Amino acid sequence: MIYFITSVVLILTGMYAVLVKKNLIKIVIGLSIIDSGVHLLMIAIGYVKNATAPIFSKPGLTADKMVDPVPQALVLTSIVIGLAVTAVALSLVIRLYDHHKTLDINKIRKLKW
Repeated sequence: MIYFITSVVLILTGMYAVLVKKNLIKIVIGLSIIDSGVHLLMIAIGYVKNATAPIFSKPGLTADKMVDPVPQALVLTSIVIGLAVTAVALSLVIRLYDHHKTLDINKIRKLKW
């Protein structure tokens, strides 16, 4: 239960950073925090108490006493995708800073035509 609460707190903290903060780097950090919260939530959903790894070499081990490996594989894939999205977002922030000399969203929005 603590993992669900922690994941919701992480997701809400990231949402706060994305919706309230005006600095682009803080917004990217907020997206990364949301990503971590979703990872924790997916792992918490796939958790089975007192279960072992899905290795059938142990005698007497049934499927109900094993952890489902699919959420773990999805989280590993999601971590790689999240890292790539963060890298692209930070590269866009660097380009915006080079062009506008500011990271404030309000100032960048005023420069629209």
